[in-house]
Amino acid sequence: MADLRARAYGLAALIIAADRITKMIVEARVSAVDTIHVIPGFFDIINSQNRGVAFGMFNDSTNEWRTVALIVLSVAAVVFISVLLWRPAKLDRWSLWGLSLVLGGAAGNLVDRVLWGRVTDFLEVYVGEHHWPTFNVADSAIVIGSALLILDMLRSKRQVANVP
Repeated sequence: MADLRARAYGLAALIIAADRITKMIVEARVSAVDTIHVIPGFFDIINSQNRGVAFGMFNDSTNEWRTVALIVLSVAAVVFISVLLWRPAKLDRWSLWGLSLVLGGAAGNLVDRVLWGRVTDFLEVYVGEHHWPTFNVADSAIVIGSALLILDMLRSKRQVANVP
């Protein structure tokens, strides 16, 4: 059990490190007006600062409590998920890795909010004029982890439905 716990927390730590390293590279090498066309017409790297939550929601809010509220909610999520991961034997494989990815992503963005009151987003996917909101490694981990959790819930329902 301790080995599984270490791997779960290790994956979260790896996500935090990858998120922080990629953000530092973008912050150092890509100005706010630069666009690096990785796959023209589909994928660019930019430097976007997000003071809101996922996909830029609340980014334009001028409420003085916005950052504090986002930090408090993020800390609560990180603590809650950390507690769930403390007993990995109670989780199945999909939930374990899904929660590990969500933990790493939430903690990665939390570090930014605590230190700078904002999160650096830099991955931009689009087709023509249709743009997906800019995101980062932490956001990607949260989405992939959430997808694993949803798939696990659907898989569990299917297994229950197949029991005679």
